[in-house]
Amino acid sequence: KSPEVYFCPREDCSKVLESNIASANSSVHCAFYDVNLKNVISSLSGKSKDADVKLVIEKDNYEEQIKGNAVKLDSNPSLMHDKFCVIDDYVVVTGSFNPTENDNYRNSNNVVVFYSKSLAANYEDEFDEMWEGMYSKGDKVKNPIISINSMKIENYFCPEDKCADKIIDLIENAKYSIYFMTFSFTNEEIGDALIKKGNIEVKGIFDSSQAASKYSQLERLQGFGLDVKKDSNKYKMHHKVFIIDNETVATGSFNPTLSGDTRNDENLLVIHDKGIANLFLKEFDGLWSS
Repeated sequence: KSPEVYFCPREDCSKVLESNIASANSSVHCAFYDVNLKNVISSLSGKSKDADVKLVIEKDNYEEQIKGNAVKLDSNPSLMHDKFCVIDDYVVVTGSFNPTENDNYRNSNNVVVFYSKSLAANYEDEFDEMWEGMYSKGDKVKNPIISINSMKIENYFCPEDKCADKIIDLIENAKYSIYFMTFSFTNEEIGDALIKKGNIEVKGIFDSSQAASKYSQLERLQGFGLDVKKDSNKYKMHHKVFIIDNETVATGSFNPTLSGDTRNDENLLVIHDKGIANLFLKEFDGLWSS
């Protein structure tokens, strides 16, 4: 059933990505902030013999893991922070997960796999822009609202689609509860929106390493009485997730930061489905109680 949801490190996210790449018939187009997993690299290399394999990689993280004409590095001072693959114009693999040793075996992450030509077309358009050298800008997403198995999905790419505004809109329309898990959270406007929801339940988990940063919203939200805390993973809590009213989930590469909203290349998915929300709630509850 589309979408499929996985949580690493308790599930092997690298195997999910590797098997989807291996199943490609005609094309694999991936945008990776970072990649060093040998099984993913060898899967891409093997598939390049009989399919159109292309990769865009953030230049700061390129260490010749993959060589050749099929690789382009972003030419941009901001980050190409995406983590997605589009396969056969039909499969989209995305989430918070970079195909790296740390993200697979140590850091808390999610992977979401969709089977949808409409969604794949959105991601393919975004990939094509970056492949042609267009970073931190581009056309607004053509199909921001898609139905997959009668499930409403919203899809955005930042900065052109203004991801922070989409998160603020979700927060402002929440009726009962907001739970969030954020690696880096420095965006004051999103903080403001949460502070104004004092009449409903708000709980949040911050990655402990990022929570120490000068602009982190952790202490500010605590000062306003919100139930937020640092995670206890000695590695990284790398999710970028908001769960609204136990029925809507926002996930993707987008951290609620100013750079994430205005400079980096990012993608955001809003999934309106109680079943999917329940999976993310279980992940939240596990991290919260640990």
